[in-house]
Order: sequence, then C-alpha cells, then structure tokens
Amino acid sequence: MGNPTQFPHIVVHAPALDGSRRVTSGDAVLGVASHLDDVVEILRLADLDQIEVEASDLIEWQGGGPEDWPGLSEPHGA
Repeated sequence: MGNPTQFPHIVVHAPALDGSRRVTSGDAVLGVASHLDDVVEILRLADLDQIEVEASDLIEWQGGGPEDWPGLSEPHGA
C-alpha cells in the first residue's frame, strides 16, 4: 500500500486557443480548467485538495503560472 501523504505529479498544461488548460496526473486527464478556481475544484474532486495550488512543487505549470489565463481573464496580447 502506498504512502497516503505522497501526492502524484500534477501538470497544468499550456493554455489552449480559448485560454482553457488541461489538468493531468500522469496519463490521466483530471479535467479542463478555465480559471485558477477550476484547478482547485478539479484537484478537490480528485481527492487532492491538500495541495496548495499556487505554491506547490507538486504542480508543474506549463506555458505560464497560475495567474496566466489568456483569452479568458484579459484580452490576448494586452
């Protein structure tokens, strides 16, 4: 049995053309996020809500960090 305090490596992928970002754990797609709050909810639904989304080394942010949601939160290129 695995260590219950050990978390999987989570990847928040680079934004798609519409600004949404896939959230994966290994080969499994956990969900698609349109905002940081969506990432928090996706992790909660996967029983990974103990991870500090904005500060955790367990989350790899590709194509920008937790504040980068182009096309959704601000005009692209602004």
